[in-house]
Amino acid sequence: MYLGLDIGTSGIKAVICDPQQDVVAQVEIPLTVTRPKPLWSEQNPEDWWQAVQQAFAGLQAENPRAFAAVKAIGLAGQMHGAVLLDREGQVLRPAILWNDGRCSAECALLEQQAPDLRRISGNIAMPGFTAPKLLWVARYEPEIFEKIATVLLPKDYIRFCLTGDYVSDMSDAAGTLWLDVAARDWSDELLSATGMSRAQMPRLIEGCASSGTLLPAIVRRWGFSPDCLVAGGAGDNAAGAIGLGAVKPGQAFLSLGTSGVLFVCNDKFSPNPADAVHAFCHCLPQSWHQMSVILSAASCVGWVTRLAGAKNEVELLSEIAVLDQKEADQTFSDPCQTDERDAGPLFLPYLSGERTPHNDPQAQGVFFGLTHETDRAVLGRAVLEGVAFAFADGLEALLAAGGDIDAISVIGGGARSSLWGQILANTLGRELHYHVATEVGPAFGAARLARLAAGEGSIAEICVTPEIRQIIRPDPQQQAVAQIRLTRYRDLYQTLKGKFAA
Repeated sequence: MYLGLDIGTSGIKAVICDPQQDVVAQVEIPLTVTRPKPLWSEQNPEDWWQAVQQAFAGLQAENPRAFAAVKAIGLAGQMHGAVLLDREGQVLRPAILWNDGRCSAECALLEQQAPDLRRISGNIAMPGFTAPKLLWVARYEPEIFEKIATVLLPKDYIRFCLTGDYVSDMSDAAGTLWLDVAARDWSDELLSATGMSRAQMPRLIEGCASSGTLLPAIVRRWGFSPDCLVAGGAGDNAAGAIGLGAVKPGQAFLSLGTSGVLFVCNDKFSPNPADAVHAFCHCLPQSWHQMSVILSAASCVGWVTRLAGAKNEVELLSEIAVLDQKEADQTFSDPCQTDERDAGPLFLPYLSGERTPHNDPQAQGVFFGLTHETDRAVLGRAVLEGVAFAFADGLEALLAAGGDIDAISVIGGGARSSLWGQILANTLGRELHYHVATEVGPAFGAARLARLAAGEGSIAEICVTPEIRQIIRPDPQQQAVAQIRLTRYRDLYQTLKGKFAA
């Protein structure tokens, strides 16, 4: 059996997969984010470790026989987070997360101090990345900065808890801005620009390689085999790609998690920092990928559900579906009637700022065009549509970067909603493919990496694409309305951009 862990922002997901790649046990443990100041986003790494142990207990209770047969563990996780450790391996402060926007000034400073940053890392300096966070710590918390012996990414902190070793994989390390992405090695030049050195970095391996075995205390506590290994693993999106079998150039997927990602595989390093497109290593040897990233995706749906007082997201989505059907019936009975969706409110989904293509940590969420007739179903639909429009901006940036994208697979918690899928298909003008068992996403990919690290099969044998359970195609009439509204959406951001900065 193979266990996959995904150290997410909103929760820990864990799965056990059998030799036929069926999920035989799964569990999810929720996490919370603290925001002590505007633009800040932090989590306590100890909370991740406690949640992982709860996940182990849940898996063991659900399927004790499978849990006892685990041969290897794979790790996936939220990228860019800065976990700062002293010489004894103790955490020095809460981890600064990927959606933290405090260090815009430090990004500008980093670009000045490392003129070759974009060429070496393949990326523009953004507040979410790890390196500028360290410049911020050096400036505002110098007493902590002086004590830093090691910097780890979130999933790699869990590896340290499991194995006692400081190790990272290429895909996650590429998101630090310290990696020479083409060479797949730490860059001394970029490290020096932030006052760091190789001695403070974890050892680098490929995601499908073994990083070592479990600590004796972990073996005794959970009954794992002493030979149970931990794979290099991957950043969450690269792990999601492995779960989907997206390992060949041109294969693409859309992830509807807390954040939103459009991901496309490449056979070479293909940077395009001008449009805030990310160019990272994939978690397999000699492979790379590009991503456009929006900072708020499925998290927007949870936010509007709470804001509008719906019992849960399922209730809100049901109300949106009823509204959509009602308006479709009205339009069918009177073809001359204006589609109500053409006149509804717009939503800018920048609740945590935005990355691709704006690189604007000051951007904020906005509802525009409310009336007395606006109810929560209308608000909810505007949110689904606004996230789809943000993805359209990201797709345009990827295509400008030379990406070749046809059909797009969908993963993540938001993949459960076919209503949202239709809005996305209409907006992106692409077929969306939904696969069997992709809701577990990166955790499933991590389990596949564990199996590869254990030497149980080749990449071609293990990283196969799951069966397609549904295809959603664009509706030509709705697609025309979506394009009109997308233009208005883009105009709205440009109108407000200066206001956000002020």
